[in-house]
Amino acid sequence: MRMKYVLSEVLVGLWRNVTMTIAMIITLAVSLFMLGGSGLLYQKVGDMKDLYYENVEVSIFLKTDVNEQQRTDLDAKLKGDPLVKEVTYVDKQQAYERFQKMYADAPDLVNAVKPDQLPESFRLKLKNPEQYKNIYNQYKDTEGVDEIVDQSKLLDKVFGVLSGFQNGALAISIVMAIAALLLVANTIQVAAYSKRREVAVMKLVGASNWFIQAPFVLEAVVAGLLGSILGLIALATLKVVAAGSSMAALEGLITPISWSDILLAFPLMAGVGGLVSAVTAWVTLRFYLRV
Repeated sequence: MRMKYVLSEVLVGLWRNVTMTIAMIITLAVSLFMLGGSGLLYQKVGDMKDLYYENVEVSIFLKTDVNEQQRTDLDAKLKGDPLVKEVTYVDKQQAYERFQKMYADAPDLVNAVKPDQLPESFRLKLKNPEQYKNIYNQYKDTEGVDEIVDQSKLLDKVFGVLSGFQNGALAISIVMAIAALLLVANTIQVAAYSKRREVAVMKLVGASNWFIQAPFVLEAVVAGLLGSILGLIALATLKVVAAGSSMAALEGLITPISWSDILLAFPLMAGVGGLVSAVTAWVTLRFYLRV
C-alpha cells in the first residue's frame, strides 16, 4: 500500500509541475548528452593514440656523402639500442619508389625527381614512441646523420586539437550539469511548497522521514532517467547524421564510434542522471522541509 501511494504521488508530482518537469528533463538530457559525448570522445582519442603511436616511425636521414663504414656503424648501433624495436634501412631506390607512391597524383613532380636526389634513411619503430627525444639526442651528432624526423611531433599537434575538443565538451557538460542541478532543486522546492500542508500533517501523525521524502526523490530520479534516455537518443541521432555526412570520410582517420560504444555509455548516463538527481533532491528536502 505504501509503495502504491509513493508511486502515485510521483506521477501526480510530475504532472502537477509539468512545465518545470519538462524543462528539468530537457536540461538533464542536454547535460547527459554532453557528458556521454565527452566520455566517448575521451575513449576514442585514447584509442587513436594507441593506434597511431603503435605505427609511428622515427626517420634518420643520412647525408649525401655518407660512406659505407658510417652507414654500417650506425646500423649496428641502432640494432643494439634497447629503445629501438625495429630497424629498416631504405636506400635511394626504395626511397624513390615510396616517393612515387606518395605523389602518384602529381606525375610532373615525380618526373622532376631522380632516385639519386633522395637521401638514404633508417626507419625506426620504438618500444616507447614517447622516447623520441632520447633517440634524437643520442643520434643527432652521429657521423653521416643529416636529419632526424619523428612523426609523433605532428600527431602531438593533432591530439592537442582533439584534447581541446575533449576539454571543451567536458566544460560544457559541467556547466549544463550545474544548471540541471539548480533546476532539479528548484522543482523539488516548488513541489514541496505545494504539498506543505500535507507534509505537515504526515509529520504530525508520525510518518517517517523516508516516507515523506520518497515521492520527491523519486520524481527527481524519474526525471534523470528520462533525461538519460533522451540523451541516448541524441547520441544515436548524431551518429546516424554523421554517418551520412561528410564526416563519414574521417572514419579512415579516426577510430569510429560503434553502436555498442553508444549503448555502453547509457548506463553511465543513467547512473549519473538518476544518482545526482536523487542526491540533489534529498539535500534540497533536508534544508527545505527540515525532516
